[in-house]
Amino acid sequence: MYVDPRLLRHVQESSGLTEAEALRLVEDVLSFHAEPVEDLVRRRHTELKTVGAKNAEIFHRLRDELRGHVVAAPDLSERQLRRMIYG
Repeated sequence: MYVDPRLLRHVQESSGLTEAEALRLVEDVLSFHAEPVEDLVRRRHTELKTVGAKNAEIFHRLRDELRGHVVAAPDLSERQLRRMIYG
């Protein structure tokens, strides 16, 4: 897993952790947020159904959760990246 060296340095400096500890923490957080949107939605739907929530409530809640949730970016092709940049 790629860890941005600037992020690692920031975590080290702001937390007082060693480089190894900071790396482990950052990798753990990135792993948590690496779940694709579709997987996250399916997992949360199942979790909320398990506690008795109804679909209307679940869908509203999922929309709210996704607004503030960091999710994995899609795997973009070079062509898709070029289109983003050059139109």
